[in-house]
Amino acid sequence: AIVILDEATASIDPLTEAQIQEGLDVVLKERTAIVIAHRLSTIQHADEIIVMRSGQLLERGTHDELMQQGGEYQKLVELQAF
Repeated sequence: AIVILDEATASIDPLTEAQIQEGLDVVLKERTAIVIAHRLSTIQHADEIIVMRSGQLLERGTHDELMQQGGEYQKLVELQAF
């Protein structure tokens, strides 16, 4: 089964988001999920992250790989850190 989550944690507070994320980690284990998110904490532990803009693929990789590249993903993470 493929699970698609589109902004699943967009309108909730950080504590509730963390609780939901813990539950999702259990439910989605060994399953394929497509997660659409602007809140990057939601996808930080994903096996693969794809960064797109206007339908174009900009970057792909794990959180650590994308942070090391110093591209668009890293900029977005740094912006959300404040």
